[in-house]
Amino acid sequence: QVQLAESGGGLVQAGGSLRLSCAASGRTGPIYAIDWFRQSPGKEREFVAGINLSAGVTDYAQAVKGRFTASRDNAKNTVYLQMNSLQLEDTALYTCAARETEFRGGFYYWGQGTQVTVSS
Repeated sequence: QVQLAESGGGLVQAGGSLRLSCAASGRTGPIYAIDWFRQSPGKEREFVAGINLSAGVTDYAQAVKGRFTASRDNAKNTVYLQMNSLQLEDTALYTCAARETEFRGGFYYWGQGTQVTVSS
């Protein structure tokens, strides 16, 4: 079992920045990558960014490319999502999820999420 705990959400003005953290514990050895997802009321959950833990290879949704950066600190079993130039439409519950496979879409361990609210 893997446990994930997100932190770092909050209220920020448009144009501002936040850094989210996702700390993994438990059976972390087999984790291949950690992805970030977000969901706002009335919308489907969507992929935001992902990072492969061994090589640090990242992947981003088009909506956040150039503004968000995923990184990891394997010594701390923690991944981060640096979010810059935040926009009103970035408001959502952000959740990290760990997978043991190379490709998204399979089984995930999920965190509880952290709320990000961007105000004008």
